[in-house]
Amino acid sequence: MPRVCKAHFFGIKIITCFSLSFKCFRRNQSLHGPSPVTTFGPKACMLQNPHAVMHIQDPASQRLTWNKPPKSVLVVKKIQDASLLQPFKELCVFLTEQKNMIVYVESKVLADTAIAGDESFGAVIQKFCTFREDLDDISNRVDFIICLGGDGTLLYASSLFQESVPPVMAFHLGSLGFLTPFKFDTYQSQVTQIIEGNTAIILRSRLRVRVVKKGIIMTNGDSEGSRKSMQYQVLNEVVVDRGPSSYLSNVDLFLDGHLITTVQGDGVIVSTPTGSTAYAVAAGASMIHPNVPAIMITPICPHSLSFRPIVVPAGVELKIMLSRDARNTAWVSFDGRKRQEICHGDSITITTSCFPVPSICFRDPVNDWFESLSQCLHWNVRKKQNYLSSEEEEF
Repeated sequence: MPRVCKAHFFGIKIITCFSLSFKCFRRNQSLHGPSPVTTFGPKACMLQNPHAVMHIQDPASQRLTWNKPPKSVLVVKKIQDASLLQPFKELCVFLTEQKNMIVYVESKVLADTAIAGDESFGAVIQKFCTFREDLDDISNRVDFIICLGGDGTLLYASSLFQESVPPVMAFHLGSLGFLTPFKFDTYQSQVTQIIEGNTAIILRSRLRVRVVKKGIIMTNGDSEGSRKSMQYQVLNEVVVDRGPSSYLSNVDLFLDGHLITTVQGDGVIVSTPTGSTAYAVAAGASMIHPNVPAIMITPICPHSLSFRPIVVPAGVELKIMLSRDARNTAWVSFDGRKRQEICHGDSITITTSCFPVPSICFRDPVNDWFESLSQCLHWNVRKKQNYLSSEEEEF
């Protein structure tokens, strides 16, 4: 019989089984990854593996379960998408009436006239807890998240939590669906299984980004206050580009305080392994499994034949600044949002965040990822070579 190690942290736990017969999981040694003390929302975190070689258990053994039954769920829906109205209503009725869950919904979702004007749905709406982006903090109120939409919906859900993120269950109701492994056809049984626990999860690392802007110069020559600092948690990538200017982007890239190169081209992408299959792969980068602890640096149309994408260890500190002789400013965006201009004297500091996104798997981290490569990106799809008969071999 396999031994089962359990630990309780904030209401949720991750179970690891060890068995010489390999009936439970394939491996019993640990790999690199986030710290086991990382928490996911008010009731979730990692179980520390006593057999750890490093400080994190093998991703194949990461399982999600609950110390206390989850009571609250955040439903994130793509805004103004008529095709999602019926799935959204069905899910909310199921969660409130059959599972007795407290459902959190963003205020602007309920502003849709197709939802607000539905009298048959009014009783359910009265049970909702609402919040507003960037104004209300729900980080300690939500036990897990359900996303209805495409990959952008999951990215948006990630942006709502600037620290600990509750476990995320994402349904494929968008266009691509690389990060959304669940189909809505059997949502009742799938959501029930999540509530009961013991499901596989994949920890998608995020980037912690700090943007520091120099003080604004007043008309009398004085500076207004100190430098302005902003911080973001990024799941896919940070993109620095030349914006509307016709000149090449010219930015200096530092790693742990050392200048490693100057990027001359359309810009540069700094991505997580999750983001390696997004903008980065379109710019010529390799694809990295989300469980690999790394940061990818990919130039965008570099004016150099030898500038290839590189992968650096997770945890290093990258810093991007405009070069002294840059002819124009640069622009930066975070997962395609919060786009802003970067001027001389401003800086962008990037490192691995200690708050990953625990994404619930349909099957397991490996099978889900390769299924997405095959179904969404058609990876290695070609017409098969014809079989060579023994008669043909003689010639």
